[in-house]
Amino acid sequence: MSDTPKTPLSYRDAGVDIEAGERLVEAIGPLAKATARAGVMGGLGGFGALFDLKASGYEDPILVSGTDGVGTKLMLAFETGIHNTVGIDLVAMCANDVLAQGAEPLFFLDYFATGKLESGIAEAVISGIAEGCRQSGCALVGGETAEMPGMYPPGHYDLAGFVVGAVDRAKVLPRMGDMAEGDVLIGIASSGPHSNGYSLIRRIVEREGLSYDSTSPFSNESLGEALLTPTRLYSDAALPLIKGDLIKGLAHITGGGITENTPRMCPNHLAPRIDRSAWTPKPVFQWLQEAGGVELDEMHRTFNMGIGMIFAAAPDKVDTVISQLKEAGEQPVILGDLVGG
Repeated sequence: MSDTPKTPLSYRDAGVDIEAGERLVEAIGPLAKATARAGVMGGLGGFGALFDLKASGYEDPILVSGTDGVGTKLMLAFETGIHNTVGIDLVAMCANDVLAQGAEPLFFLDYFATGKLESGIAEAVISGIAEGCRQSGCALVGGETAEMPGMYPPGHYDLAGFVVGAVDRAKVLPRMGDMAEGDVLIGIASSGPHSNGYSLIRRIVEREGLSYDSTSPFSNESLGEALLTPTRLYSDAALPLIKGDLIKGLAHITGGGITENTPRMCPNHLAPRIDRSAWTPKPVFQWLQEAGGVELDEMHRTFNMGIGMIFAAAPDKVDTVISQLKEAGEQPVILGDLVGG
């Protein structure tokens, strides 16, 4: 054995900066506090987050949980340096899913993992998460920031999100037992591809030889900015319809598109009949189809095609549903109906 004394090692020498993590917690504290809502107990820093469900006003609540990520859309954030929108995507992918069960999103936790905490990046990501929570009406009550040297290339990170919502037992969706042939399907708009199909999108951009800094072929911004348009949050549009017993089902149009997601809210004896001529897909989808030579059926089972959420309503409730959606700032479209399957 050598008698030469070894240089003492620290966690920082191994690539983990505890002080940087503490500074991040201090920076995001005000962001989390700004999302507080009825039911939140305490603040950040505990081993777990406390939430008082009774304070949220539910009589016979069912808890609904959801988890998701942002997928390869993160690659665009890495390449463009735009990090303040993917956090909105993260919340939306989770919160919109629990809405589909009739639940109001109550609180949210995030997981942010990177090789090395880089100044400004984590703060930008978490500012987007806080904005997503604000838009969905849920509270950012905690999360985990993991610095793992060697796990991720410089400038890269991964995101996961976890949401818990609640719905009174009588209002759980979908109400498959109440659905009937002739029920009407009503859609509201997406903001773009949301967070789905980005592996195909990136392949199309690569094959076209385009830079994310170049002007978008379908809008007046850069291609990167256009494709990083965040996922919409639908709490304001959907919750009044759920609480008013105006809809029987709700489909969040994510991976699998309209083709695969709409049947998820239907009983086995009924099937959705969608009229693809009922709306005009957004320019981004028209460009993707043309540039990629993607077949129409493939487009509809990969992308939302401009429809982010679909409601199922009885024929005698349709006028009320459409009226309330318009009051919420939406432009609803009757997409089709349910038929014997």
